[in-house]
Amino acid sequence: QVQLVESGGGLVQAGGSLRLSCAASGSIFSIKTMGWYRQAPGKQRELVAGITPGGRTNYADSVKGRFTISRDNGKNTVYLQMNSLKPEDTAVYYCNLVTNVIYWGQGTQVTVSS
Repeated sequence: QVQLVESGGGLVQAGGSLRLSCAASGSIFSIKTMGWYRQAPGKQRELVAGITPGGRTNYADSVKGRFTISRDNGKNTVYLQMNSLKPEDTAVYYCNLVTNVIYWGQGTQVTVSS
């Protein structure tokens, strides 16, 4: 059984920063990618950022230059540093782990006030 435990969400003013963490535990084999998705009310879930074990990253255009994804392979943990936050970044953020199975965290709320 694989578990993803997220932390770090909250309420912040526009222009502020937050750091999300996601720790994976359990029987984890052959990680392909870890990453973050988000879902705002009334919208589809979208990719925010992803990272491979080798450190290759990809970002949604809307967060490039503001968000940074990183990982600690030894701890099976992925981080999302979010700077210059905007109200449109408000969403539930979900951690994602891809092996031969796709795993999701429970989600953490990020609210950016204007």
